[in-house]
Amino acid sequence: MHILYLHQYFTTRSGVGGTRSYEFARYFVGKGHTVTMVTAADPGLPWRGGLTRKRVVDGINVVELRAGYADYQSGTAIVYGQRIWAFVLFALASIVAVLRVRRPDVVFATSTPLTIGIPGMVARAWHQAPLVFEVRDLWPEAPIQLGALRHPAAILLARWLERAIYRRSTHIVALSPGMRVGVIDAGVAPERVSVVPNASDLDLFSPELDGSEFRRKWGLEGRFICLYFGTMGEANDLIQVVRAAEVLQARGEERIAFVLHGKGRQRPELEAFVRDRALRNVVFSASLPDKSAVARLVAAADVGMTIYKNKQVLYTCSPNKLFDTLAAGRAVLVNSPGWLRELVEQGQCGVYTRPDDAEDLADKVTELCNDPERVALYSYNARRLAEQQFDRRLLAEQLLAVFERATPAGAAAASAAAQATRA
Repeated sequence: MHILYLHQYFTTRSGVGGTRSYEFARYFVGKGHTVTMVTAADPGLPWRGGLTRKRVVDGINVVELRAGYADYQSGTAIVYGQRIWAFVLFALASIVAVLRVRRPDVVFATSTPLTIGIPGMVARAWHQAPLVFEVRDLWPEAPIQLGALRHPAAILLARWLERAIYRRSTHIVALSPGMRVGVIDAGVAPERVSVVPNASDLDLFSPELDGSEFRRKWGLEGRFICLYFGTMGEANDLIQVVRAAEVLQARGEERIAFVLHGKGRQRPELEAFVRDRALRNVVFSASLPDKSAVARLVAAADVGMTIYKNKQVLYTCSPNKLFDTLAAGRAVLVNSPGWLRELVEQGQCGVYTRPDDAEDLADKVTELCNDPERVALYSYNARRLAEQQFDRRLLAEQLLAVFERATPAGAAAASAAAQATRA
C-alpha cells in the first residue's frame, strides 16, 4: 500500500518535537508499505532553491516544502495572524506537491492546522484515493474558545472548512474520546470515527535512564522535581505552575522544585514572573539537541506535569508529553478534567489537580513529596500502563487497520463480513 502522509510538523528523533508521524511512518515502512511524507522544510538543512526538496529518511520518502514552518513549539510564539498566513501558504504549496506524487492507495492528512485538510481533499479528488483525516486538536473550536479566532466571517469559514473535510473523509481518526465526541457533534456518523491516541515510545523513554546530569546542572540534587516539558503557549497557561511555586516558597517549602522546559509565546512572561518574585524553586531548562536528550531530561524528574488552560475544548487533548512521561516510568500530575484525569486515576499512575488553582497544585505536589512510596507505585504503574495500552507499535497497527478498511478492497471485505454476520 502507498500512503500519502500530509503533516506540516514532521519531526524525527534528531529534533525535540512530537515524533508520532515519524514513528508511525517508519512502522508502516517496516511492514512493507510505501510512505510519502509531505511536510514543511527542516530549517537546519541547506536549501538549493525551488519549492520542494526530496530526501529519504529511514525508508520514508520525504517531500519538504519551502512554505510554512516545521517547528511547532517555535510557531506558537508567532502572532496568530502570521500563523494563519503560514498555514495557508503551506496548504497551497502542498497542493502542488500532492499533484506530483504517484497515485497513493490512501491519503492521510493530520492536523493541526485544519488547513492541512485542503491538500488532503485535493489529493483525494485528483488521485481518486480515500482520505483519512486525523484530528489532533478540535479546530476551529480550540482557537475560538482561546480567543485567537474572533472575526465572525473567519469563524464561519473555519467551521465550513471543518465540515467540508469531514464530509470528504472516508474515515476520521481522533486522538482522544473527547475529540471523537467533538467530531460526531459536528455531524459525522460514529462508525466513521476511531480513536487512536498518542503513543508511548517504550524504546527511547525508560525508567532505567539516568537523569543525574540534569540534576547536577540545575543544582537540584536531592530535591523533589516536578517537570513540565513541551510548548509554553497560551493553551498551556503555565502561569498557574509558577504561582504554585510562589505559594510553596511562601510556605518555606524548600524540598520541591519546578523545572520548565520548552519554547513558546508565554515563556518570557513566565521568566519575568519568576525573576520579579525572586523564586528560588523554578528552573528554566535550556534547549536540547534531540529527543534522546529529552528522554534523559524526563528521567531527572520525580513527577511529569501535563498542564492546560481551563477551557473545555482543552479537556479533550491527547498530549505527547503525557505518554512520554508514562513511558519514562514517572508519576503524572494533570489538571485537565475528563479523559486525562480518568486515565491517571484509573491507572493509578498520578494525581489530578484543579485547573487555575495554584494552592491545590502546591498541595498536591507536597502530598507526593511527603509520600515516596506512593510516588514509586505511581511510577511503576505509569510504565505498565504505557506498555499495556499505549505501545507505539500497537497503536500504529490500529492506524494501519483504519487505512486498510478505508481502501475499496478493505471496504468491500468489511461489507461482505457484515452481510455474512447478518445471514
